[in-house]
Amino acid sequence: MTEATASRWPSVGRILSGVLVFQLGLGLLLVIGDMSGAGLSLPSFGPNQPQLTEPVSPGDQRRTFDPDRPRPANPTNPLPGRLTLTALEDSTYRLEGTIAPDDAARIIDLLGEADPVPARLVLQSPGGSVADALELGRYIRANDIATEMRAGEVCYSACPYVLAAGTIRTIADTASVGVHQHYFGQSTILPASFAVEDIQRGQGEVMIYLDEMGIDPLVMQHALTTPPDEIYVLLPEELERYNFIADE
Repeated sequence: MTEATASRWPSVGRILSGVLVFQLGLGLLLVIGDMSGAGLSLPSFGPNQPQLTEPVSPGDQRRTFDPDRPRPANPTNPLPGRLTLTALEDSTYRLEGTIAPDDAARIIDLLGEADPVPARLVLQSPGGSVADALELGRYIRANDIATEMRAGEVCYSACPYVLAAGTIRTIADTASVGVHQHYFGQSTILPASFAVEDIQRGQGEVMIYLDEMGIDPLVMQHALTTPPDEIYVLLPEELERYNFIADE
């Protein structure tokens, strides 16, 4: 075995571990789907489940999630319905809003035309299109752009994949990063009726992407076990564990 080949084994091992976790999660979802079809249901948090505005602690990190609701930091100013790019200071720009389909190509064009050339993107987004987040993320990495989250702001759902792309990633202590299950292809509802092939392909692409960006794909264990109408908020120690916090 060559030295180059041996160096790839840790990354391959992480991906395989992530795939195993995914398969286990997928099996659980199928069981839930069969139970739903039989008129059975699992216990729910109900109306008393903590809201996004409430602090999280270890073991208490899942919150109800509606991407259309105003962000906690500024309840009178909802995020834009699609990504917007605005200049801040020097070579820093703010990328804010829902990641709508085809936003990646549009934002990439804007970044390519921006003067001065972008060196840092400040993110705030409730998420959206996974495919666009991955496309935009690869552009960010290829162009050596840093990503940042500022105090009290949010990056949920597909947004963490854009955050992961930064060659330098800076996350304020009070910023909120969260993950959950995504839809792929034509799948609009879990459980048993969803397209398993699309889910498997999509999650596989996400794990490969995360590994490319230097993020531990095992972060997907939290996404896979958190339904789309909830969000799992990563604690600071988890952001470090999965290597989201990287300053060099």
